[in-house]
Amino acid sequence: MDTSDLSSNRTADDESHPTARRIQRLSLHLTPVPRPLDHTDVQLETLTCAARPKLNVDANSLLVFMRGKHRDIQEKVFDFFNARPDLQTPVEISKEDHRELCMRQLLALVREAGVRPFRYVAEDPSIYFALLEAVGSVDMSLGIKMGVQYSLWGGSVLNLGTKKHKDKYCDGIDNLDYPGCFAMTELHHGSNVQGLQTVATFDPFTDEFIIDTPNDGAIKWWIGELVGGRVGLAYSSVSVLKVSVVIAVRYSLLRQQFGPAKQPEISILDYQSHQHKLMPMLASTYAFHFATLHLVDKYSEMKKSHDEQLVGDVHALSAGLKAYVTSYTAKSLSVCREACGGHGYAAVNRFGSLRNDHDIFQTFEGDNTVLLQQVAGDLLKQYKEKFQGGTLTVTWNYLRESMNSYLSQPNPVTARWESEDHLRDPKFQLDAFRYRTSRLLQSVAVRLNKHSKTLGSFGAWNRCLNHLLTLAESHIETVILAKFIESVKSCPDASTRAALKLVCDLYALDRIWKDIGTYRNVDYVAPNKAKAIHKLADYLSFQVRNIARELVDAFDLPDNVTRAPIGKQSEAYSQYMQYVGF
Repeated sequence: MDTSDLSSNRTADDESHPTARRIQRLSLHLTPVPRPLDHTDVQLETLTCAARPKLNVDANSLLVFMRGKHRDIQEKVFDFFNARPDLQTPVEISKEDHRELCMRQLLALVREAGVRPFRYVAEDPSIYFALLEAVGSVDMSLGIKMGVQYSLWGGSVLNLGTKKHKDKYCDGIDNLDYPGCFAMTELHHGSNVQGLQTVATFDPFTDEFIIDTPNDGAIKWWIGELVGGRVGLAYSSVSVLKVSVVIAVRYSLLRQQFGPAKQPEISILDYQSHQHKLMPMLASTYAFHFATLHLVDKYSEMKKSHDEQLVGDVHALSAGLKAYVTSYTAKSLSVCREACGGHGYAAVNRFGSLRNDHDIFQTFEGDNTVLLQQVAGDLLKQYKEKFQGGTLTVTWNYLRESMNSYLSQPNPVTARWESEDHLRDPKFQLDAFRYRTSRLLQSVAVRLNKHSKTLGSFGAWNRCLNHLLTLAESHIETVILAKFIESVKSCPDASTRAALKLVCDLYALDRIWKDIGTYRNVDYVAPNKAKAIHKLADYLSFQVRNIARELVDAFDLPDNVTRAPIGKQSEAYSQYMQYVGF
């Protein structure tokens, strides 16, 4: 069939006829229309009201800034598995075969590639977590296996063992002669550690431990630990989010559907609805990247200093970030899958396995709802310290000033400011986040005090539970934004700094808009300002879309790591067809 005749010799009647128009559309898929190399910008200029030029980004500088300090060891992991097809996880594999493969992968990484994660658990946790991110990107199950061996089992010996235990076990843990785990959770109790019932009592006469499990509910059921595991999960969850966002954004740039009459089809990422799905998510991924790096740095500092105040700070921060980030990633995986249409459902494009493997992140190392309650409880403790003149830990220091500003009424003048310069001012953004947290903290403290008089402390807590969860999420978002703003300011390259500032602004304004009711209810934001925030957030999504390719490329994930044909950097469709047998 000569499709060129259909595309070049149409009559007006033909074009109005649905069947002929459909055939003509199909013919365009078979006979690509020549277009300029920079056709994306041409399309955007004709289809949007934006007048400003696309932000120019130095892609290499952005990539270097995002790489961090330990990229060398990550590349060693990527290169090793890329060179070993026998160790790459296939799309279809049974549970038993996958378990066996994970063990072979870890043994090969340690004994053949010479990567020794255990040394970094003790010497430099930041390198260990960078290694964990790389391994988890290769196969999430492998990342969990590595964490169980070195952080759970090895960490238990390091933190609880004497010199005798360390001399006996550490070398074997390091080289995998002694695979193991740390099991704490019982069938009936997990989050309530004080409710655990199994007791091990050492009998010096027989040189044995006597294990007393009083009932079936006290059977050891899951493996798990506390702070270190939560840091690793928050960090690993961001790596999962990066993989899914890279696949979804690259596919959305590649995929073309519909367009103006007699013009080529446009990328689906040029549709405002698609930008609304993916661009705030891309901004959040960047925000989480910097926040979890901050968490890892604090955790490393804590392990070196053993400072009690820092221990409490890291405990609360790791609980909050683990809960917030893993919940966000779980929801985002479904959005990314849907953003890729039917091709996102194909097993080879990985969203199904990513969702299945990541789903457990929301409940192991602490149920997310319980962890957020811990954050809320710590906030209330800090609130009490503030009014008693005590010292606040570093993460909570902002409460001292913002609580004072909360006690005064919002400024009716600034509540109406709607200029772009004002809305993109980091001070306005951070003040808004901190004001919201302070207001929620003040109001829930009043409610708890009121209800405790009739319901008792436990009943009052339960009555205010949803309020407390919202408070915890608000605080974590405040910490995330603060660290994002700091990272933007610390970037030495002007081009990269401008790109990061754009992404940071989108993150901040999107979050403010999503909770605009809170700000409107107390007149912190007037109606005209709320409208301006919404309009600017939409525009920033469009601006971020213009540099979306550079932003996802800066995550520096090789094709052999993302492994989804539709997320390839080039020849995505041909590789997709090759995989399914064409």
